[in-house]
Amino acid sequence: MGKYKRLALLAFVLAAFTLALTKAASWQIGFDFRLPEPVVLDAAPAPAPVVKKRRGRRADPPEPSVVMGKLEAHLVSSRQHTSTHAASLVELKDGRLRAFWFSGSREGAADVTINSALYDPTANTWWREQEVTGRKSTQTGLHRYIAKVGNPVVVRAANGDLWLFYVTVSLGGWAGSSITLMTSQDEGEHWSAPRRLITSPFLNISTLVKGAPFFYADGTMGLPVYHEFISKFSEILRLDHTGKVIDKQRLAPGGQGTLQPVVLVRSEKEALVLNRYSGKDADKRVVAMATEDGGRHWQVPHKNSLRNPDAALTALVLQDGKLLAVLNDQENGRESLSLQLSEDGGESWHELHRLEEMNVLRNKEMSEGACLDVTEKLLRSSDPLLRKADAEKLAPYVESARPKVVGGGSCHFEFSYPYMIQTHNGDVHLAYTWNRTFIKHVRINAQWLKNRFGEKGGK
Repeated sequence: MGKYKRLALLAFVLAAFTLALTKAASWQIGFDFRLPEPVVLDAAPAPAPVVKKRRGRRADPPEPSVVMGKLEAHLVSSRQHTSTHAASLVELKDGRLRAFWFSGSREGAADVTINSALYDPTANTWWREQEVTGRKSTQTGLHRYIAKVGNPVVVRAANGDLWLFYVTVSLGGWAGSSITLMTSQDEGEHWSAPRRLITSPFLNISTLVKGAPFFYADGTMGLPVYHEFISKFSEILRLDHTGKVIDKQRLAPGGQGTLQPVVLVRSEKEALVLNRYSGKDADKRVVAMATEDGGRHWQVPHKNSLRNPDAALTALVLQDGKLLAVLNDQENGRESLSLQLSEDGGESWHELHRLEEMNVLRNKEMSEGACLDVTEKLLRSSDPLLRKADAEKLAPYVESARPKVVGGGSCHFEFSYPYMIQTHNGDVHLAYTWNRTFIKHVRINAQWLKNRFGEKGGK
């Protein structure tokens, strides 16, 4: 490159940087948080929607509504012989849920698509999944090459529309990611054309999303994101009502291995962030930081008591101030999944319930047949329609899981990437990756939580 071309390039970069600073200085950024709408405990379920039979996941009649004080599980994804990962959830206006995740031959493959399914809490049924978008349709909408997609995160925007964020990569691995946004005005039945979020005035790469968005008092949206290129650290993007990035706030310095932040808004002034730990220290714990001034400043990151094996976690704030978290509470591997409670703002945690537990089989020699027997038992406990299924009906599910769980003379299990919400009737809903084969849903109603709080000595 000649001298004049280098000078021209430098001038262009400086002009872009100056423009970015000028625009940032003109933004009127407000702080303090907007609290979520209160739940209505023991609210009556929403009326069952009319659903055409051809869209139904199965021909079996729906089961009755959830029994008070029970914890129930279902399989969300209906496609078999595919790899699934990274689910998120949103409550619809009529009380149903919509889930999103990515699915394909493997993570990062060109055939990966973002899929969605609907859950009817009255019928207690998930309907068959539908494709929302993928590499080719995103590439057409953005007018740029897209190599892969992943990590969908859904939220209801301030105007009532659904916003779907997902990760797109044009070149390289996940460190070369940017975030794409689509919106829906009809509860996810149809979606707008995709558009990229501009998070940097330069290459606009290495920004990924996983945690649930939240809102500030001025109506802007906070989107928890993380950076992976060269150094790893957590950030918060501030979006205006159109989805435009108007501010970016780093939560931790580089080199501390903070990823996939989960923001827990506790009051107008207080919030706690829990981060996946991806550092090299032997002490593998969740990294936390807090604010007491509405997000203007964040405390120095510190490790808390929750173990973390370099894996995503989820958490939420209950109406009484208690915190719930779901994570792999272990230092290595993802064979167990734990529901944890904190009653002191995240200073200490104790387990309410072990959702999955396969650590006992780690590195244990097992024949393929024995491993598949264990897998069959896990599948039967993961969905009521498989609990008493005959061998012929269950076989495709077991075969779908075989490539992930069998290998090297032992069993390999993974329960990961949890995502949790609380709906307006007080129920807590959790979705997570089940052995990279299916997305699993756990429904916990408010009475179950009350009972467990009593057992654990909660107030």
